[in-house]
Amino acid sequence: MRRLLCLLFFVFTLPAGAAGLFDSKPGSTLGSVNNSADFLPVREAFQLSLVESTPQSITLRFVASEGYYLYRHRFQFRTDPADVKLSAAQLPKGEQKHDEYFGDVEVYHGILDVELPRNDSRAFTLVVTYQGCADKGLCYPPETERLSIDGNAAADSTTTPATTWDWRDLALFFLAGLGLTFTPCVLPMLPILSGVVLRGQVGGLRGFNLSLAYVLPMAACFALLGALMGLFGAQLNLQARLQSAWVLVPFAMFFAIFALAMFSVFELKLPHVISSRLDRIAGRTEGGSLWGAAVLGVVSSLLVSPCVSAPLAGALLYISASGDALGGGLKLFMLGLGMGAPLLLVATGGAAWLPKSGPWMMYVKNGIGVLLLGLAIGLLSRVLPGQVTLLLIGLLAGGVGLFLGALEFVYKPPRKRLGQLLGMFLVFYALACWYGAFSGQTDPLNPIAPRVVQSGAPAQDSGQWQTVSTPTDLDRILLEAKNAGTPLLLDWYADWCISCKVIEHDVLNDATVVERLKGYRLIRFDITASNAEQRRLLDRYNLFGPPALMFFGKDGNERRDVRVIGEINAADFAERVAKANDRI
Repeated sequence: MRRLLCLLFFVFTLPAGAAGLFDSKPGSTLGSVNNSADFLPVREAFQLSLVESTPQSITLRFVASEGYYLYRHRFQFRTDPADVKLSAAQLPKGEQKHDEYFGDVEVYHGILDVELPRNDSRAFTLVVTYQGCADKGLCYPPETERLSIDGNAAADSTTTPATTWDWRDLALFFLAGLGLTFTPCVLPMLPILSGVVLRGQVGGLRGFNLSLAYVLPMAACFALLGALMGLFGAQLNLQARLQSAWVLVPFAMFFAIFALAMFSVFELKLPHVISSRLDRIAGRTEGGSLWGAAVLGVVSSLLVSPCVSAPLAGALLYISASGDALGGGLKLFMLGLGMGAPLLLVATGGAAWLPKSGPWMMYVKNGIGVLLLGLAIGLLSRVLPGQVTLLLIGLLAGGVGLFLGALEFVYKPPRKRLGQLLGMFLVFYALACWYGAFSGQTDPLNPIAPRVVQSGAPAQDSGQWQTVSTPTDLDRILLEAKNAGTPLLLDWYADWCISCKVIEHDVLNDATVVERLKGYRLIRFDITASNAEQRRLLDRYNLFGPPALMFFGKDGNERRDVRVIGEINAADFAERVAKANDRI
């Protein structure tokens, strides 16, 4: 039972905040109903800045916020006046994504640098067009920005890229640091460490101050390390380079090596020359004083144990790839605070609340190793075919299942049976992944789904759905529906919107949805052209882009409480229609 709880605990405290490294397929949040507050305005989601302008070239930087991505094929670069010539834009290889409606496309997450070779030294205006989507299932219309360019310098029309972290990232790193304390290399050291730092001054304000004097410098050293890695990552532009197999494969190998360290294949430690000198410094430092506790905190952050160094190195690789110096510093500061929290508990007399050392700590260590292997597979998924990735996921799941005793047909105490049941589930999931991989599937969340062959037929009879593309036509139809006392469903659609295709084929064509929409006037507003007139209409309804589904009652007023933005599955949308029907 303990090994099961340990594995589940670490699943929810993944130290790298894995969402930053791995992308999600649009629509991975099927079943959720979002509103506009869930999405950033387009120029916050995708920040464009002018990095450098010389007579020979122009360098632009795009920063896609976490959870957003840009399409490679949607970039356009024009000059005003048009007789100023630029060579073809030099774009790095993008991340391959396959969509059943659009085929294979290349996208960019995170930081992207684009170089435009320049053959003309005259001043001009660079007109940049780009388009991106949110992983939650919202596609923004093509956006155009204008940058002033001259022969020697550049006027940047945007602000410096903002950091992309939030309190949830910091909370994850704090929990990860707390989890790292419960490893066989760290937890047994707490009584020794508390004895050295506190020198018997346990409990009360003095004990708390001494432990805080130890924890804060330790966390500050981690923060400095995180900030430096974020800074160097930004200079090397690792996030953009992580689209290349030459970078992804070595990073994945690093994570695999760190995982082997967690499985006790070998130990990660500082060179003996450095570690011996740090040991001498720690030995000469007297505990029981604030200054001595601070020095011990700094030294201990450098003498990180083998159990901590592997996941810490993985976190540093993640931060270096993010290119966020401030966010990296804050994240590792929270990691250090999490690692120091148990010492604060001991210092204030709460040692009885801490679990006792035992064999269960090895399961914690092994759980971290499993997560590191998962990160390695996630990185490789960007360059490997989907079927190969599914095979690797199955291999990892099967290995964990066997470790939990899925095939051990012997009597087990009741407390271990739940872990064995989880192991059996993982083995069955592994078999499903392997079957799906050899059947051509690529989705680990649905590895044995039947392959859908699109016929190209419209999702609804064209006689039911009326398509318009101008605000004038839409206003006229809304007025007609109001005068007739007819409820109306407005579907925002565009040819370049992947999520719109999903809703069109899988949601609006569902039998239950079709039945509940009887009596509605069905209008589809086509915003494919994304002209100025259509954009003003988006602003009128406080929308960023398609897909969106809006219900209008018999009185002509929108029922905003049932508005849907982003992807939604058929069952949940049918519930929204039923709710709307109760209010029209």
